[in-house]
Amino acid sequence: MGLINKIKAAFKKLQGQSQEALGEITGDNKQKIKGKKKQIEASAQQSVENLKDRVKKMID
Repeated sequence: MGLINKIKAAFKKLQGQSQEALGEITGDNKQKIKGKKKQIEASAQQSVENLKDRVKKMID
């Protein structure tokens, strides 16, 4: 399940980057902010998954 969550987080980060870039091109600050928010959420998800992996390695 960890790999799937990591892929989802990477995809969400890519979506956020795209949304932020679109907001930059169109001058839509709301889109830029939503894109940044998605990127922050994705980074948090990636951190959680990395932490889970570290804990699992320590237990094994």
